[in-house]
Amino acid sequence: MGKQKSHSASKKRFSFTATGKIKRSKQGKNHILTKKTTKRKRGLRQGAYVHETQEKTVSNMIYSQK
Repeated sequence: MGKQKSHSASKKRFSFTATGKIKRSKQGKNHILTKKTTKRKRGLRQGAYVHETQEKTVSNMIYSQK
């Protein structure tokens, strides 16, 4: 049986901090930006952390379990 592969899209979207938290970018900053206010778009630039209930799921996607 072959090795399990990591989820490639997850590797591109998430990164780990030195303390072990998982960073993510906010959604809604790719298209249809004309109707969104400048304040809203500025807020979407900031990163965020994955919620603690989802951390295990995301790390399993990146570091596939055997």
